[in-house]
Amino acid sequence: MIVTVLRSRLNTGVQDDYGPMAQEMSALARTIPGYVSHKGFVAEDGERVTIVEFETEAALQAWRVHPEHAKAKRHGIQSFFSEYKMQICSVIKDRVWSARPRADRE
Repeated sequence: MIVTVLRSRLNTGVQDDYGPMAQEMSALARTIPGYVSHKGFVAEDGERVTIVEFETEAALQAWRVHPEHAKAKRHGIQSFFSEYKMQICSVIKDRVWSARPRADRE
């Protein structure tokens, strides 16, 4: 499993344009073979964190070079983000525990 952690901050006043593009990229990511999941969070101080999981490095590479994603990344760096940091990690260990069953596991 490959995990990408994207930390960013948006420029002031770009949320209305950023939101639709982010939704489009979210839908596109799901079409990549080997995509597992992604989820985004926004901290109280405005920092945004997105965690993306792919089964393999090859799947991540397919996402990285996808023409629409590459275009969106360039646009994001040029127009949307005041800060941007990406870390790509290999999962060394994966453990899951839940005190109660989730609806999607029943």
